[in-house]
Amino acid sequence: MQLVLITAFGVGGATVIGAFIGFLFKKISHKYNDIILGFAAGVMLAAAVVGLILPSIEYGGKFGILICVVGIIAGAMFLNFIDRFVPHLHNIAGIDKERHPEGLEKLDKIILFVTAIGIHNLPEGIAAGVSFGTDDISGAITVSLGIALQNIPEGMVIIAPMLAAGVSKTRTFLIALATGLVEVVGTLFGYFAVTIASFILPFALAFAGGTMLYVISDEMIPETHSHGYERGATYALLVGFCVMLVLDYYI
Repeated sequence: MQLVLITAFGVGGATVIGAFIGFLFKKISHKYNDIILGFAAGVMLAAAVVGLILPSIEYGGKFGILICVVGIIAGAMFLNFIDRFVPHLHNIAGIDKERHPEGLEKLDKIILFVTAIGIHNLPEGIAAGVSFGTDDISGAITVSLGIALQNIPEGMVIIAPMLAAGVSKTRTFLIALATGLVEVVGTLFGYFAVTIASFILPFALAFAGGTMLYVISDEMIPETHSHGYERGATYALLVGFCVMLVLDYYI
């Protein structure tokens, strides 16, 4: 339980760390942001496959592959359902429209921003918590590291649009902190859910893996390929994927 708590606050705190970096640099070029986000996408991809999807098949027994496939699709459909009601992160953040922050009222933008990031962060936290429901601690750590690394660049890129919208530094930091706390809640929820009802573990692992795959494909890769630096982002993804494979092998 102590390791789960440390992980929960570590995963959530990664967003805050990214926010601090964002305050220091304020404006991060698209090139470096795409490379960092590409690396994080590779890390998450390896974490989803090695730490969630493969264990789901293993714990599912005779019907493991069927449960896994259904869980992955269910996780992806869950986030697709959410996306129908919550705009994409980069659209809300105005990353491509930083020079025209007047498009939304400040208060509306803050509410939408927090809601979008919170909803997208919740499944990531659940994925980290669910992974600790297994006996594979190294796999759980792999998943958590992948999510935490993805949260750092996310925390970095949300700062500039918020400041550009006229939000105070204090409130911007509190918003970043709130989005991190959502992942803490999600981690604890995921852990207790599979601990209380262990029979749902194979489905829960696949479901969490599906949500991560959806985020990678629908949010992260398109974002890294939309500014002309897709080659660097692609190699960064491969490096991130390989790094996590090596870590999982030796941990």
